[in-house]
Amino acid sequence: MALWFDESRLDDEAVLTGFDEVLRDLAESGARVRREASDVAAAMQEAVAAGRGAQRPRAVIAAGPDSRLLRAVLEPQCPVPFVAWPGPALPGWAGSLDLVVMLAPGGSDTGSASAVAEGVRRGCQVVVACPPASLVADHAAGRDSTILPATTRDQLATAVVMLDYLHRVGLGPEADADEVAQALDDVAISCSPHRDIAVNPAKILAIGLADATPIVWGGSVLAARAARRVAEAIRGASGRTALAGDAEHLLPVIEAARQHDVFDDPFAEGGGELRPVLVVLDDGAEEPVVREQRGRLLAAASAKGVRVQTVTAETGSDVGRYASLMLQGRYAASYLTVALVEN
Repeated sequence: MALWFDESRLDDEAVLTGFDEVLRDLAESGARVRREASDVAAAMQEAVAAGRGAQRPRAVIAAGPDSRLLRAVLEPQCPVPFVAWPGPALPGWAGSLDLVVMLAPGGSDTGSASAVAEGVRRGCQVVVACPPASLVADHAAGRDSTILPATTRDQLATAVVMLDYLHRVGLGPEADADEVAQALDDVAISCSPHRDIAVNPAKILAIGLADATPIVWGGSVLAARAARRVAEAIRGASGRTALAGDAEHLLPVIEAARQHDVFDDPFAEGGGELRPVLVVLDDGAEEPVVREQRGRLLAAASAKGVRVQTVTAETGSDVGRYASLMLQGRYAASYLTVALVEN
């Protein structure tokens, strides 16, 4: 059965009501960041007091599946060596001189539980953001362990809490929960289902993705992380292929695209293949390497007639811009699901 993109559904109140749960979850992203920061306040004060009294660690090890987000924020500014270790263990050299931090918003991942238990066994200082009554919390119990109680099960909200802790103990840049929450609220307003398609950036992006295979690229480390999350959201929401990666990995895909045929109907049964569309996540990074890679991608897209869609977030903190880019992409993925129907 072929799928048809019906953009009229994006402004149809009756249709959008059927997706209220998904869209409401996106709209409440900022509220979850604020709630997480508020709920953890008392435990945060105790953890910071203990952390400031301890000797500065030899290294910081971010363990668990969400470690790469912490690395993207912390690696450029952490005053001690920083390592992301996403597997179910720790590097062989980790020991009592090191700090292990982990995001476990769900608290039920067995690999995370294994890694944090290993940190406790080796005598590392361990700080985990997770639900207090969870598998990970149980394995984190120890003399040098601290639990930052997570209540929302939201990955970004939990990350902001951990980043705030690391800033307060002198190991990372400032992460203002209110600023991140406001960035998310601004996206929720601009991408609201109640905003007309003509002025709604997420609906416009969804239309741009309707007849194409998204290739998502972000130049900075955080924008690249957001690109991967956006591609995951598109795949999960629509079941379609969506790619994210470094410029050198995406360039061959663009260069291999055949020239556009105006007579192709990608929605017709047996119709033309979906051509790539380049989605650029622009967080305002202007480092020479970012400009060079963006230029190569845009030149390749122009040469092959590949459309380019740009998502911007150029103000606020690094984490705030990351949050904005990611949420805009998630809204677009949801609107793609709303408008794709069986023909």
